[in-house]
Amino acid sequence: MFIDIHAHAYRHPIPFVVQFPTVEELIQRYDEANIRMGCVLPVVNPEIYLPQANEDILEMAQLYPDRIIPWCNIDPRALTNASDAPLDRIMRYYKDKGCKGIGEIMPNMPMADPMLQNLFKHAEAVGLPVTFDGSDRTTGDFGLYDEPGLPQLEHTLQRFPKLVVLGHGPTVWAEISRLKSPASRKTAFTPDGEQVGWYQRMGKIQEEGVLQHLLRTYENFYGELSDAYNALSRDGDYGPKFLTEFQDRLFFGTDCCNPTMPFKTHELLLAWRADKKISETVFAKIARENAMRLLGL
Repeated sequence: MFIDIHAHAYRHPIPFVVQFPTVEELIQRYDEANIRMGCVLPVVNPEIYLPQANEDILEMAQLYPDRIIPWCNIDPRALTNASDAPLDRIMRYYKDKGCKGIGEIMPNMPMADPMLQNLFKHAEAVGLPVTFDGSDRTTGDFGLYDEPGLPQLEHTLQRFPKLVVLGHGPTVWAEISRLKSPASRKTAFTPDGEQVGWYQRMGKIQEEGVLQHLLRTYENFYGELSDAYNALSRDGDYGPKFLTEFQDRLFFGTDCCNPTMPFKTHELLLAWRADKKISETVFAKIARENAMRLLGL
């Protein structure tokens, strides 16, 4: 049995931008994959997706309280477009409504931007975990910008030691091995600017990257596996060792963005358990138990 730490749904899907499922379509996928329940994260940043209301997610959770775990989201520019905006007022309101976290945070701004740091400060004070996506550029993309080696993320972890941060996205998982060049992090655009998806390097991991350093060093940093399939499967020997070492710091996720997308990490975890590459204990922690502990289920 699984608990999904990261999924998306639109109350009324639209035929362009992204094809988020309806909540009923999401639950159908959950039934097929033996996923007991999942966190639905609203999108509020306009860089790629059309923004949606936190109330949409709360409505889904009210309709299916045993299957949907609501998260809220807040654009760091909300209220005053300033670094001292009282974002904690919004966070406390939605926490009282039952929201278990904040995300997916993905404005195309540097992670060290004072307005994002203000958001993290208030999230730490209110006691809500955050999930973010990342980018290697500050134009024509979505996600928090950070340099190779993720120094802005590390400074954020240092600055807010009680803030639970879930690492997600290509700029995080590219750091599972030592980078040969900054451009190897995310190949996502054609010369004319069209977004074509991102591709992580394949092949054996010869030298560990910054990701392992962050997981070993900062107790408030966790890994979210919804887009970690390539990073884990590229080395069938190292991947299970990574999961075993960080079994208490990792969460299963799907990042379900359309009704038919494959759940590759789901399949990988099941295969490695069947082949005894990971133990039943490791599997259970990553598949559900870590999420149950974090979310108080």
